[in-house]
Amino acid sequence: MIRVIVVDDHALIRRGLRETLSESGDICVVGEAGDYGELRQLLRRERCDVVLLDVNLPGRSGIDALRSIVEDGLEVRAVVLSQYPEDQYGIRALKAGAMAYLNKTAPPETIVQAVRTVAGGRKYVTPEIAQALADSIASRDGAPHDHLSDREMQTLVLIAEGRKLSEIAERLALSPKTVSVYRSRVLEKLGLSSNAEVATYAMRNGLID
Repeated sequence: MIRVIVVDDHALIRRGLRETLSESGDICVVGEAGDYGELRQLLRRERCDVVLLDVNLPGRSGIDALRSIVEDGLEVRAVVLSQYPEDQYGIRALKAGAMAYLNKTAPPETIVQAVRTVAGGRKYVTPEIAQALADSIASRDGAPHDHLSDREMQTLVLIAEGRKLSEIAERLALSPKTVSVYRSRVLEKLGLSSNAEVATYAMRNGLID
């Protein structure tokens, strides 16, 4: 039996993932966490084969959390889930130590297959991730947004979606002042001067639909 810990700050999503995995017959969810702190506690007391990890966690992103866990020497086989397209965060997740990255809209059977593959010690790479990897190799320097931090990238996407700073702050569990700092960094690094230019940049680079 493959033992899985599900990490997402939304209880309904955790419940849906638990049901999807449990119906597979060979996977059981041994724990759930809503943030990084709860995940660390679970890892101390529960043996698991795979961690199903959401990108958007309160206070600290899932990718940041994964980096910290890996740096601490904990052996974690992680499948990162996100609402963002694979070509947006996939490579970041793999570089941080994830063994798979899936969009939350992926079919249940795809999530189950990814968990099985990762539990077996192999990476699960979608066609979208494979294409993103190929593009990153072809372009040595990468796109300007490839040099943003995870939080800066999240801020960019949310601004491009038309979210106000207060909404972004609530979404990322950060203070409005901190979000404002991230916005300033995004503008500086991308050579942009307004939210409208951020939205245009995001659309041109396929960061939002």
